[in-house]
Amino acid sequence: MLSDMDEATLLTNLMEKSSDGIYFKDMESKFILVNHACANKHKYASPDQMIGKNDFDHFSREHAEQAYADEQRIIQTGIPLSSIEEKETWEDGSETWVSTTKMPLRDEAGSIIGTFGISRDITDRKQAEFRVRRYAEEISAIKEEMENDVVMAGELQKSFFPSTYPDYPEGAPPEDRCVEFLHRFNLNSDVSGDYCAINRISDHEAGIFLCEVGGMGLRAALGTALIRGIMQEISDLAGDPGAYLGRMSMLLAPLLRQESLQLSASACYMVIDLATGEICTANAGHPMPIYLRDGYAAEWLCKGTTCVGPALAAQADAHYNTVVHQIAPGDSVVMFSDGLYRATNKIDDEYGLKRLFDSAHSLAGESLIDIFDGLEGDALAFSRDGKFSDDVCIVGFRLNKLMS
Repeated sequence: MLSDMDEATLLTNLMEKSSDGIYFKDMESKFILVNHACANKHKYASPDQMIGKNDFDHFSREHAEQAYADEQRIIQTGIPLSSIEEKETWEDGSETWVSTTKMPLRDEAGSIIGTFGISRDITDRKQAEFRVRRYAEEISAIKEEMENDVVMAGELQKSFFPSTYPDYPEGAPPEDRCVEFLHRFNLNSDVSGDYCAINRISDHEAGIFLCEVGGMGLRAALGTALIRGIMQEISDLAGDPGAYLGRMSMLLAPLLRQESLQLSASACYMVIDLATGEICTANAGHPMPIYLRDGYAAEWLCKGTTCVGPALAAQADAHYNTVVHQIAPGDSVVMFSDGLYRATNKIDDEYGLKRLFDSAHSLAGESLIDIFDGLEGDALAFSRDGKFSDDVCIVGFRLNKLMS
């Protein structure tokens, strides 16, 4: 058992050594004993100067009334308050935070004669919490704004894709048209690096363009927007695929090589002469289109290293060969982005170009829409979860007849 002297020594050591504010109050919530830490916090030179004062002498009336009510409740019920976080509003309007435990103060007979408590300053921690919360709210607001911008960018990008196709002869009803065009765009994210276009060059020529900017998201979408703008600038070269891609590559180089972008891009551009059935194609690092001969077979539109030039903006003064191919009525040509054959199955085996070509081979002679459905369907059936893991763009045409 501790003697009264030992208990007093322990209490004195606790009061003097503790960095937390320790205080004892009477039945009217006036201070009867405080330690140096408590006195210092209240701007007193000595603990004795606080004796007889109460919270109304130090804090705002609102805070003092709340503290007084808490202490009177403890006196009436004997139920302590444990580790509550209190905001202290001082008379000058400044605010601090404490973690407080308040207990009933009892005499030797067990009767409640006041309260006592210990308060630890947690102002720095609370301010850090508030900063984190504010940062989180700001980040959330920025994220929401960015997401809205991405959605808007995605809608704008979708508007870039063909909504109608040129008809040949111009104004002819569907059943009399020499060529049928079609494109598909499967967006795997809000914005994409894939883009295609089908443009009228003359009364008997059409240009079909497909590009793919490496990566995903806004940077890739920005790349496609740059390419689309350049296409309008170089429209005078639309009849010459090799020259067209060469000029595009030259104009893109200083843009895509910027340190803030560092984008790569591939493209394929084709011009079909509907009067002769002649196709002229140039390729900038892109998968070669597939040529489906009516009722016969599929083949790559061109084979060999001379058929495919460097990716856009990859080389200074890049040269692109124009490859000429002859097709007949009933034949189809399909261009595609790499998302179509990058699908993987459950063991991470890639669908690949060979499987895609085999699928096209089985679809030779089918309608253009059935060819598209078949190519997509076979790739999706192979994929892990029946979905494409990347954006997919397919564009092509079927020659119905030659223009007279």
